[in-house]
Amino acid sequence: MGKEALRQDKTCLNCNYFVKERFCQNCGQENTETRKSFYHIFSHFFKDFTHYDNAFWRTIYNLLFKPAALSKAYMSGKRLYYLNPIRLYIFISFITFFIISFFPNKTTEIKIATNKESINQPHFPSIDSLHIEAKGIDGLTKIGVISQESNDTLKKLLKETNEINSKGIINLGFKNINELDSLEKSGAKNIKVNSVKNYFLKKWLTIEEDHTEEEIFKEFSESFRYNFPKVLFIYMPIFAFILWLFNNKKKYYYFDHAIFTLHYFSFLLIMILVLFFIDKLKPLLSISPVLGWVHFSLKTIGILFMFYYFFPAHRLFYGDKLLLSFVKSASVYLINLFVFSAILVLFSLYTYLNLK
Repeated sequence: MGKEALRQDKTCLNCNYFVKERFCQNCGQENTETRKSFYHIFSHFFKDFTHYDNAFWRTIYNLLFKPAALSKAYMSGKRLYYLNPIRLYIFISFITFFIISFFPNKTTEIKIATNKESINQPHFPSIDSLHIEAKGIDGLTKIGVISQESNDTLKKLLKETNEINSKGIINLGFKNINELDSLEKSGAKNIKVNSVKNYFLKKWLTIEEDHTEEEIFKEFSESFRYNFPKVLFIYMPIFAFILWLFNNKKKYYYFDHAIFTLHYFSFLLIMILVLFFIDKLKPLLSISPVLGWVHFSLKTIGILFMFYYFFPAHRLFYGDKLLLSFVKSASVYLINLFVFSAILVLFSLYTYLNLK
């Protein structure tokens, strides 16, 4: 029986009863070898969602094409016919961000495309091979990269923008952290020692001094993408709370809004994955203009469907009249848009200030 072999001592690890058969007659636990391979664990994890009376596919179909049907079924007591809302969200979240992480980001694609194009470009001498006095813009002119006219124009532009700090992502009014420290010591106006503002300024300037813009963008995008699922998971209770504020508190408990939120966010994650795959079809657009229109149409329909879905789902779940439901839905949407945008800004700031 291999990896599914029965344990030799025939004693149930759960209740210490002697086991005569494969399953314990007291608690029902299977008496098999507990050490499993990663493949065995993963395959069982996947089968839980796909092999139980087609519950997984039935759940996905209703989630996508029957707004609020899963939430209403769960609240009515039909909890074995579909997947559990929490397990459903965790599984979809894992699959969505796991697949997205496999694809290179746009900056990598741009670099690859640039490298391919450079193969067909004419070869110019390295500027490092020139004498010191010939390097810079004059060196580029000497090796034939730019003309003398362009040389004069670039010099003029550089002269006019000489005082601009081009290194920082955002011009904070200070060249570096040493300048900020000296202003603190001299007691300059609007510079308060040990203030919260100065703490963030120092953190920001330190990051800009220790990293190039390319390094900042790369590390920020990777950290943001890695932690975004956590932000989404943390935000769901806030979304459910806003629903609670707008609906009958005697008829609906917070638990009811939480179930609706889990299903709605699961739907959003599936649509994000679908739109992600649609976006990856861009290389095919050069084959035919028709494919370009198909790509644009599919992406537009997907985005509009994500926006529209909440309105019928809200009306069907809470049972309000059409106009009242629309007013509530629009209010909930706008409030969540504002709150989630504020949280994203704070999360982006936190991510940036914690770059290594």
